[in-house]
Amino acid sequence: MGVIKLKNIKVFAYHGCLDEEGKIGSDYRVDLKVYADLSHSAKTDKLIDTVDYVHLNRIVKQEMAIRSKLLENVAERILKRIMDELIMVQKARVDVSKINPPIGGNVAMVTVSRTKTR
Repeated sequence: MGVIKLKNIKVFAYHGCLDEEGKIGSDYRVDLKVYADLSHSAKTDKLIDTVDYVHLNRIVKQEMAIRSKLLENVAERILKRIMDELIMVQKARVDVSKINPPIGGNVAMVTVSRTKTR
């Protein structure tokens, strides 16, 4: 089993329950970790034999562009697409973080983590 990680994917999006969040948007950070058998690709050195991290990044960006009230919903959509589109992935974990959330305090970020296993 191997692991591919995408760390600190920076995205500007419009998630949140407040109307203002849908209008002004916010900065987000997404961290992704996928588990797959990478032994074959380690031998063949061919992109077709591995989990393409460009594809993973595209899924994250596309799903982050769809407005949701809750980060849980965004995280679930990201995981569902990964499992649907990348059959080699056996397990995936995503952390979706809102930077400087509007919660009336000095909080650097709030993060929702979700994991899905095949």
